[in-house]
Amino acid sequence: RETKGSLIQSSFVLLGYGGQRAIPMQYKLYKSLSSLPLCLSFSGLTLFIDSEGKLSSPRGSQLVHMTLMMHSWVVPSQMFAQKLLTLYPPLGPKRSQICHLIRQWISQFPAVFEADPRLEQTMGDLWALVRSDGEETHSQLIDTSCLSPHVNIFQAPSPSVKKRKVSLIFDHMEPDEMAEHLSYLEFKNFCNVSFLDYRSYVVRGSVRDNPALERSVMMCNGVSQWVQLMILSRHTAQQRAQVFTKFIHVAQKLRALQNFNTLMAVTGGLCHSSISRLKDTSNLLPPDITKALSEMTELLSSRSNYINYRRVYNDCSGFKVPILGVHLKDLISLNEALPDYIDDDKINLSKLQHLYSNINDLLSIHSYTPPFEANKDLLHLLTLSLDLYYTEDEIYELSYTKEPKNPKIQPVTPVKPPVVAEWGSGVTPRLDPDTISKHVKQMVDSVMKNYDQNQDGYISLEDFEKIAANFPFSFCTHETDREGQISREEINSYFMRGMSVCAKLGFNFKDAHNFHEMTYKRPTFCYTCGGFLWGVIKQGYHCKDCGINCHRHCRDLVGMECVKKHKGNTTGSCPCTPAPDSRTKGNSWSTSFSTSYTKHTANT
Repeated sequence: RETKGSLIQSSFVLLGYGGQRAIPMQYKLYKSLSSLPLCLSFSGLTLFIDSEGKLSSPRGSQLVHMTLMMHSWVVPSQMFAQKLLTLYPPLGPKRSQICHLIRQWISQFPAVFEADPRLEQTMGDLWALVRSDGEETHSQLIDTSCLSPHVNIFQAPSPSVKKRKVSLIFDHMEPDEMAEHLSYLEFKNFCNVSFLDYRSYVVRGSVRDNPALERSVMMCNGVSQWVQLMILSRHTAQQRAQVFTKFIHVAQKLRALQNFNTLMAVTGGLCHSSISRLKDTSNLLPPDITKALSEMTELLSSRSNYINYRRVYNDCSGFKVPILGVHLKDLISLNEALPDYIDDDKINLSKLQHLYSNINDLLSIHSYTPPFEANKDLLHLLTLSLDLYYTEDEIYELSYTKEPKNPKIQPVTPVKPPVVAEWGSGVTPRLDPDTISKHVKQMVDSVMKNYDQNQDGYISLEDFEKIAANFPFSFCTHETDREGQISREEINSYFMRGMSVCAKLGFNFKDAHNFHEMTYKRPTFCYTCGGFLWGVIKQGYHCKDCGINCHRHCRDLVGMECVKKHKGNTTGSCPCTPAPDSRTKGNSWSTSFSTSYTKHTANT
């Protein structure tokens, strides 16, 4: 509370609530860290905690929570703990209150202790001091050695495992179903963002080395690109209009679910210039669809600092997912507009209170439970689909391939797209090989579970072609061992070799070998174990790119890079994509524009 009209003064009063009298706290707040009584004065904070660790009032609880969360904006947590260490011996009867304050800190913000070795060392010194004084109960309160790993409080129900066959085909998915599964993934990412991540972004102004926020940016950009590419993957204007209409219905369901972040991504994809320039497609859209798109763009418009979105969002209750970029910009604006100190030596508590209020509002959303369930097989498919990454040039070339530029035709009246992930612009996927391998394996497992009817490790080529259509376009040609069928290994190889994000980032996967089952007509030995490949038929696996051979059980142990594949990649194109003039036997899943895409990739 401020006194004499001043928010921060050298002396200030903390009020007790529930009929308690005002308690003056005569601690001046200095900028010098050596003499800083730390925010609201640590000994003052203990007045809100009794000897049993109970908080005296709701307001006292909020004050303690704010200080424990926000002190690091002013002073490092290690120095915060050091001050508690110096306060412990003189306080005498209040020692238990100090220990309970530390207990609150440990229990509410365990991630702080996991991320700061120096803080952990200081806490060890404090624990040793308390234990040396013979206070066993106190030492147990501040013991961080038994800290359990930080657990995300994501409250969504676990993905259901349904025994019935689930369609993994884009055309079969209902818009509501798609919106719910996208919301599940979005909310899961949102709940992984901690207050430390928010502080890191505000202080540094970047999502680099901030995995939680970086993943949110990647998903937002991934959804936007996926929407564009799913429309552009269709051959006729009528088909493209149908996909466009489907995504409008997805957006409407996202609005109903109050998932504004994914709504922004989907709407941004629909309004992207690579889509809005498609006059033949837009002419086939029903009036109600174009009207719905205009309503979405108006809702998400950045005009007057997103005034329409803010009005709608503030009226929402229950489960919701905010446009994270908008709220991060608010935090940055607060941090830059308000000074850290007043009169050069007094901490600006008003700034800390505003930052705390905004961050705490975002964190409180984690406790809500989504009003829907998710199927893990569909989640696996969507996760891999959104991992794909393409450049703007590639998307534009595909757009012009579908509807070539005609100077005689006036362009469609443009719809100004909402700004999608502006706060993460320039961020490209940084998924590591292990993560992509995991996503591919999960998706292939889901495909086999739902489509391998005979349980023989094969699915029909027809089913696979439909599933592959969930991805904007085929990665490369492929051979199959059975006419009209494709095996688990071939599906895995197809996606591992074709993930364009892997090729663009230069990852080398040991399982990127082009393995096929082989029947050997001459003595052959395993590259991994050196053993003889024996049997009547299909004794082992042979890589058609580099030529190595191995047992079935040794395949996952092959550590050799596929040398021939990378040596042959002199043009800078995706090593997984055949050159335009290459010819491969067997079944081909290349679409009508795969050659055009390959040429463009080689040029870039």
